[in-house]
Amino acid sequence: MDQLPDDRAEVVFEDYKPAYTMAQALAEANRCLYCAHPPCVSACPTSIDIPTFIRRIADENPLGSAQTIFDANILGMSCARVCPVEVLCVGDCVYNAMGVPPIQIGKLQRYATDLAFERGERFFEAGEDTGKRVALVGAGPASLAAAHELRRFGHSVTIFERDDHLGGLNTTGVAPYKMKADRALEEAAWILGIGGVEVRSNVNVPGDVSWAELEEGFDAVFIGFGLGPDRLLDLPNADASGIHGAVDFIAQMKLEAVDLSHVKRAVVLGGGNTALDCVRELPGLGVAEVSMVYRGDEASMSGYAHEWAVAKQLGVRGAWRLQPVGFVAGDAGQVTGVRCQPLGADKRPLAGAEEVVIAADLVLLAIGQSRLGDLAAALDGVEVEWGRILTDEHGATGRPGVWAGGDCANGGKEVVNAAAEGKAAARSIHAHLTGGPHA
Repeated sequence: MDQLPDDRAEVVFEDYKPAYTMAQALAEANRCLYCAHPPCVSACPTSIDIPTFIRRIADENPLGSAQTIFDANILGMSCARVCPVEVLCVGDCVYNAMGVPPIQIGKLQRYATDLAFERGERFFEAGEDTGKRVALVGAGPASLAAAHELRRFGHSVTIFERDDHLGGLNTTGVAPYKMKADRALEEAAWILGIGGVEVRSNVNVPGDVSWAELEEGFDAVFIGFGLGPDRLLDLPNADASGIHGAVDFIAQMKLEAVDLSHVKRAVVLGGGNTALDCVRELPGLGVAEVSMVYRGDEASMSGYAHEWAVAKQLGVRGAWRLQPVGFVAGDAGQVTGVRCQPLGADKRPLAGAEEVVIAADLVLLAIGQSRLGDLAAALDGVEVEWGRILTDEHGATGRPGVWAGGDCANGGKEVVNAAAEGKAAARSIHAHLTGGPHA
């Protein structure tokens, strides 16, 4: 996908966390204590040297800061926007224990990485050609991180991607008030600008290209194809129009124009972070009444509390301890409501409780995605558990020459986890190809 349409629905959103000016970045950087044993670094899955990159901003060396960040995490530009820093680095800042506002690490990281990107800095070059070839399945964050690291080692890389765009969920799934699709595509192109990476789009593995062909044609294989389609509900009237998988809806909203002028009331089913993204996005798209239906209570939802706090400020209503049991459809086949069974504290139906019907013109199912690990189960030695590919700490599977990382292996974590896993796998692949130790 070379060009995104200008009228795609996501463009109405502004940054929820606006970028720092130079003066703001300098002021914030100079608050940092530059801890000798910084807990913020331990909280970062990619182990960015946070005190060093912040000190370089304070020393008015933002490009040196960006190099420190990218050396640890080549997806540092998107992670600065999308990481849940409240529960990672910022959440572990020592200032929290002092009752002082923590250092805004994510915003400082964005300041440095954006500046480097805007100036066209790359920092890293491809290594001398080793003659080794590695196939990467999927073009999401894990594969992008792996591809860049492998090129720094000098190995040739080919990415097989089922869609016509790069970036995976960074492009199609990140909430637009954090990062829009065009920025994700720009980042992917910047990462692959190291050179020596071939991208084969609109290719399904193992459909269009078999595992056997990959293993015969390449010296190593990395599986990073993420998660599968939205899970749906097999309930009465589930085929009514206006009922969509949440991930599919978000992707459409980010890549295309979406007409919600007929939607006055929307219901999102689920209590995870995808559900929270939806209930924050729908008011911005003009939906007047938005409800989130969850079978647990507010305290037990798996989504981040700081995201739900913002949703409530937008007027989103939580409907707790309700289990969907069916949908109501109008004469034209359009959904008009969600039928729910009240649940007790043990999440079992309350005896004698009457059904609750929540009116809706649009229903989004944010109840999880299917897992694609079974696609690799045909490979002897690749173990799959509940659809998740099992690996060691370096991303290696039980089959020699095959690695995996990102959502297909971790079950669905953050972009920063995928970046860490892709890089770790690349280093393990390099050790395998050269007979050396793990880097």
